[in-house]
Amino acid sequence: MSISGAERLILIPGVRNLRDAGGFPTTGGARVAEALLYRAGSLHELTTEGAERLAALGLRTIIDLRSAPELEVWPDHPLDGGVRFLHLPTFPPRERPTAHEARDADVEARDADAPDADALDADTRDGRDAEAGEETLEDLYAFMSATAGPAIAAAVSALAVPGALPALIHCAVGKDRTGVTVATLLSALGVSDADILADYHLSNAGLGLDQGPVYYVDEHGTERRSRPVHVGLMSAFLASLRASHGDATRYLLAHGVTEAELSDLRAAFRATGGDGRAEG
Repeated sequence: MSISGAERLILIPGVRNLRDAGGFPTTGGARVAEALLYRAGSLHELTTEGAERLAALGLRTIIDLRSAPELEVWPDHPLDGGVRFLHLPTFPPRERPTAHEARDADVEARDADAPDADALDADTRDGRDAEAGEETLEDLYAFMSATAGPAIAAAVSALAVPGALPALIHCAVGKDRTGVTVATLLSALGVSDADILADYHLSNAGLGLDQGPVYYVDEHGTERRSRPVHVGLMSAFLASLRASHGDATRYLLAHGVTEAELSDLRAAFRATGGDGRAEG
């Protein structure tokens, strides 16, 4: 599979960066079934035509990984057909520290000869936006490595609920928060790092970021710069996951996914036929 794979992008009016997350070979000679899990950016710009075409995918569940403020400003366009919308934000709720708390944190860092000053500063920041311009993407992915486990596990468990599939996972533009969530699931299903990284990198083409940064206005009315991803970001995330837990399966189990849920998902996503569809 090429690292671009632009032919995998699904063009629907009002949805950015939409593609099927299936079709990849897994260990043991099977493949991840297609037409069961999709990934994309948010649905707040979905047109009437786009909603009809998205509904044609047969979606039963939409998992929104964005923050509460993002949902308030840009709610997803509703879909007909009894689709279940779940809000499972990747980033934990965080409160901006008071001036007094921030000053105390600085004093504590200095008193400790500041070995963890950067970490203290990170801990006292307001919640991260996956596209925020104040920090590097490396900082963002390190933050997700440290904090996103419960949210990723919640999304995976939601996919294992009977009748949840086909499903769509999305964040704001479908590259960072969606990227780590889908990558963790694919790794647990036995997909190789090479294919996971190729799928991840495709977001650049899906968002036009292969031509350079894209500017947008965030939920607070501030102009931000959406930056292209590179495979080193996801490689580092997967390496961190394995360093802390051994592999994606144990990472998910440690954060609340059950053995039964993983078994059900592996069965649901197993495809061996030539059409890439699930068995049965």
